Amino acid sequence: MTDTTPKPSPIFKPLYKQVQELITERIIEGIWKPGEILPSEFQLADLLGVSQGTVRKALNALTEDNVLFRRQGVGTFVSEHTLQKMMFHFFHFKSDNGDVPELPYAQLLETRLITPDDSLRTLFDIASDEKVIEIHRVRSIKNTASIRELIYLPHRFFIDLDKEEKLPHSLYHYYQQHFNITVHKATDKLKAVLADEQDQSVLNIAAGQPLLEVTRTARALDGRTVEYRISRANSQDLHYLVELN
Repeated sequence: MTDTTPKPSPIFKPLYKQVQELITERIIEGIWKPGEILPSEFQLADLLGVSQGTVRKALNALTEDNVLFRRQGVGTFVSEHTLQKMMFHFFHFKSDNGDVPELPYAQLLETRLITPDDSLRTLFDIASDEKVIEIHRVRSIKNTASIRELIYLPHRFFIDLDKEEKLPHSLYHYYQQHFNITVHKATDKLKAVLADEQDQSVLNIAAGQPLLEVTRTARALDGRTVEYRISRANSQDLHYLVELN
């Protein structure tokens, strides 16, 4: 039987932090899947050889970080990406006339396997002979093509995704369900750009029209960068909204 008791680290970490990392590792490994209930605090304490108080503190930290969620009187569950949750958590483009009521329709234009440039290799920390998947699609809001997206994924994490002829509107839900990859955090950078020829063609806009470009670096639970996304939006009727607590 494998000894799962947390081991001392050369760099001191509180015991609950070590338990927090062990639970996260098990989620990443697929031992506990999205939407699945975890063992009770008593069972986890026995499994990991620590006190229930330590387990409770680790679970509280993971709940605050949205890795887990609790149902009163039922138990603690692994968080999962749902279409509704994704809309509010990761999609920040809103209509000037009000919030977009649902996820914009996404039309897949092309998916291909490419040899990445140096910047993508560095970003994904992959070897020179590894491939990257490129997804090209357009999002429509109220039947109007509004956002052109280029999405890059390390092929090693998303084997055969490039062979799919159709992809769902919510990719993060798809990553979690089919590849056991949970996008946990993302960093967006915004800048103003001018429409290029591809933007003109896909978004049906004039040459040189101002666009809002958002580049996103998305990371999984273990900190790996698993997606790089470039979204170029026709901001004539859209804005980018971030709510700060």
